[in-house]
Amino acid sequence: MDTKRFPDDSLLRFPEWVLRGIGQVVFQNNPFSGLVILAAILFNSWIYFAICLLGAIVSTATAMVLRADRALVSSGLFGFNGALVGLSLVAFTSENFRTGAAPSPFMLAYIIFAAAMTSVVFSAIGALLQPYRVAALTAPFVLVGWLFLFAVLRFANIESGPLTKPVSPDEYVQTTQYLLPTWYMGFGNAIGQIFFQDNWITGYAIVVGIAVNSRISAAMALIGAVLAAGVAALFGGPEGAIRDGLFGYNAALTAIALGGFFLVVSWPSFLYALFGVVVTTWLWASIAVFLEPIAMPVLTSTFVLVTWLMLLAAPGFRSLIPVPPAEATTPEDNRKRVLRGPALQAA
Repeated sequence: MDTKRFPDDSLLRFPEWVLRGIGQVVFQNNPFSGLVILAAILFNSWIYFAICLLGAIVSTATAMVLRADRALVSSGLFGFNGALVGLSLVAFTSENFRTGAAPSPFMLAYIIFAAAMTSVVFSAIGALLQPYRVAALTAPFVLVGWLFLFAVLRFANIESGPLTKPVSPDEYVQTTQYLLPTWYMGFGNAIGQIFFQDNWITGYAIVVGIAVNSRISAAMALIGAVLAAGVAALFGGPEGAIRDGLFGYNAALTAIALGGFFLVVSWPSFLYALFGVVVTTWLWASIAVFLEPIAMPVLTSTFVLVTWLMLLAAPGFRSLIPVPPAEATTPEDNRKRVLRGPALQAA
């Protein structure tokens, strides 16, 4: 066993790796992005702030204890699914979705185990997808989140909560008109909902956190949220669901992933990303209705499904230049490397 994978500076670097993990939820391998995002979450709720930090700490530490690849750990890639699963378990078991409720000791232990499990699932899915050069994305969070939310219903010592936040468009009033708040709140909430933050100001602050590392990614996040809201409205989506950002959070992630992160920025890839955003918007409604009878949230499943399919298809289209997950940094850097030579294209 290689005992040098985590040298003596690991404990000193650990806080940085945790912050990178929080940034990696939105594809930003930058501790300052993670710090701004954490501050944005704290603006909405200290409970979500603490749980987000706890989930990232546990999943990152689990990877270190199991001696996972140092490059993956130091990039925060083991931390982001843990942060999300912790946030989701609090969000959907709390009386108040917006601020969350302080978890009981039983729920706290439950969150710790769920966050640790995401590291195992991340490694497993990564191994399965490695031959296809496609990243695991938030699939570990979706899988672990669903399984642990189902199990909550069978344990009397864990409050399941009323699941007060609607999880399907059918749960909203269809006749409400679209007004100005529908748009400016809907765009911000769409970004905030990536982290289960039902606060439009927090959402725009998260965009700032993304922009710290990549202005293109920040722009794509907003474009995804705006386009998703427009598509939902055009097809008669409920005003409440648009205002709450439910049509847009998966779409924003799809826009970032396809809009320069895993595909080199170009006009064809930009249009390809917009196509993915539209499909993701429709698919959210489809999966939400499908899951409604079992009261399960969509989480980020539509982003994962659409992005996987479109990245698997990308090598077959000559106008697109895929970026291998291990080489993806920022849209700006990915494009610079292509312009410098054919190395990335031949990879």
